[in-house]
Amino acid sequence: MQTERRRAESTYVIKTGDIEMEETALIDKLMLFGLTRQEACIYICLASNHELSGYEVAKITGISRSNVYNALASLVEEGAAYLLEGSTNKYTPVEIGEFCENKIRSLQKAKEELVQEFPHIGNTCDGYITISNHKHIMDKIHYMLIHTQYRVYLSMPVTFLENCMEDIRHLIENGRKVVLLVSEEIVVPGAIIYITEKKESQIRLIVDSEYVLTGDMTGSPSDTCLYCGQKNFVNVFKESLKNEIKLIELKRGEK
Repeated sequence: MQTERRRAESTYVIKTGDIEMEETALIDKLMLFGLTRQEACIYICLASNHELSGYEVAKITGISRSNVYNALASLVEEGAAYLLEGSTNKYTPVEIGEFCENKIRSLQKAKEELVQEFPHIGNTCDGYITISNHKHIMDKIHYMLIHTQYRVYLSMPVTFLENCMEDIRHLIENGRKVVLLVSEEIVVPGAIIYITEKKESQIRLIVDSEYVLTGDMTGSPSDTCLYCGQKNFVNVFKESLKNEIKLIELKRGEK
């Protein structure tokens, strides 16, 4: 009885006040790893209580026993929980780091197989593509940086630049040329940095003189950028950046 009370209390704490929002965020993140919302909720319940029977999970979560047992079976199959057989079967969670690493490894293998077998699309982009939503724009930036072969020119709000620092450091470590145009002083060893007067919300990215991404970034789902590999557009954009850099260098020389 005392053990059950402690379990109920620990679960109650997780579901009250500001922590409820945190639990929702945890569930959303677990769903990215292939769990349903119900499975994620039960996985968190197991993690909070170490080991539980299906009956105990149903009692704590308020989820019907039939749904709980189905979800527990799925968690075992997904590699998120272990079955502890006994007079009363119980379940214990797989440690979160281990679960995530196993999923990532599995996805990496699936990615390699898809890249080999999927119809070839190619990397050319002669037209103009509109990319909407801040998250999708950041995903495109990461992809462009990761696949840079020679050089990158990047101007973007410093707030969001922080999210790209790992990619930038990796480029510098591998001998790629990195030129940053920012509105305030920053320190990035190995990068060439210019202080620009362009408006803070602009994103301007050129990779290998082949692809351009440009638009406004505020962190909102309504953010929109233009992605293009059209040669004439890229050349005009590149010249514009070069002229801006020359102007910055001239102003430096006047001081």
